Amino acid sequence: MIVKKLHESGIRAEHAYAAAFVSIGLSVISWAASLQVEKKGEERADRWGIFVGEWAPTFFGLGLALSTYE
Repeated sequence: MIVKKLHESGIRAEHAYAAAFVSIGLSVISWAASLQVEKKGEERADRWGIFVGEWAPTFFGLGLALSTYE
């Protein structure tokens, strides 16, 4: 049902795959930026990178579901 609604709204498997790769890139950028924050004394600054990195499997899964539906 969710995949059908996503497909009907114009979202294709390629969009989900692109979002997954962007998520991976944002995770790496966030991790690199957190290195600078941690040098200033802020602990656990890398958690944002971990959080964003966990989006990628969801987007890949949606991409697979959409490609099967298409």
